[in-house]
Amino acid sequence: MRIMREQTALLLIDVQQRLLPMVEHPETLMKRLMVLMEGLELLDIPVVVTEQYPKGLGETVERLQPWKKTDSCFEKVSFSCLDNPEVRSWLGEQGRKQVVVVGIEAHVCVLQTVIDLLEAGYQPVVVHDCVSSRHRLDMDVALERMRREGAVITTVESLLFELTRTAGTDLFKGISALVKY
Repeated sequence: MRIMREQTALLLIDVQQRLLPMVEHPETLMKRLMVLMEGLELLDIPVVVTEQYPKGLGETVERLQPWKKTDSCFEKVSFSCLDNPEVRSWLGEQGRKQVVVVGIEAHVCVLQTVIDLLEAGYQPVVVHDCVSSRHRLDMDVALERMRREGAVITTVESLLFELTRTAGTDLFKGISALVKY
């Protein structure tokens, strides 16, 4: 299955002020997320952001605020993003069937969202280097389960070049500059 730019949306799950410092390698995760977010912006991929109980866990981290739009950022208390009717509606309105999934925690909100995306007829594309959990074992088991359930597992660089498709364009040059970190 080829991941196609016209069919892709991004779901950024719960990268919040009080959650991020708790996961493994938070700075590496943020570095990879920033490359991905900037690349997807160049590719004109629509983004939806979720925040798990922001009153207690804080808002989306400062560095990701530019992608947090009022019409595509939704609070939730359920673990699966698809249990939130606003998220489900936003995804439906985009008319895109491939959903790039990133965020925290891999073994809770990311996993449950991926399972529900599959059930709802979407193709989840989980970016391995853009998800994390507090414990490595939880993340590894969650990624394996997502793969077995039918999710595509990829990396930032692989995804960005797959969505770019060809070299020799200004878009390719922009993406190439981002991944040289």
